[in-house]
Amino acid sequence: MGVWELLLVGVVVALGLCGVLVPGVPGSWLVWAAVLWWALTDPRPLSWAVLMGAGAVLLLSLAVRTALPPRRLRQSGATPRMAVYAGAGAFLGFVLLPVLGAVPGFVAGIYLYERLRLGRHGEAMVALRTTMRSGGSSVLAELFACLLIAGAWLGAVLWG
Repeated sequence: MGVWELLLVGVVVALGLCGVLVPGVPGSWLVWAAVLWWALTDPRPLSWAVLMGAGAVLLLSLAVRTALPPRRLRQSGATPRMAVYAGAGAFLGFVLLPVLGAVPGFVAGIYLYERLRLGRHGEAMVALRTTMRSGGSSVLAELFACLLIAGAWLGAVLWG
């Protein structure tokens, strides 16, 4: 697979990661479709293993999300800007503290947004709890699964 094809797969993975944060966009399936495209055009055992792992992670993520409360983020006051803060926090956490840092990064992004918006620690914590209970945990589960898949794909491309 050439550099341009890999770059295009990476763009689709990035769009899928952003799509997780946008309501109505099947971001996790975009990430999986990009990995499928990569595995079909570069048929090696490693690419098939990454594809099977991606499928397993997405199915596990789907099972976890069905156990969590349904998404009612708009009712809790979540805005697109909050999604940007949460997504940026999750990405930075994932990079700075590999894999496990996505969870505190996501929560820290929402807290930072609420702290800047409301100005006080106590009010920001209440807003953070409300957001996480209103479906933020479901978004976090899906985003974490997609970050795992993207990290596995990137690791396979760079070191595989």
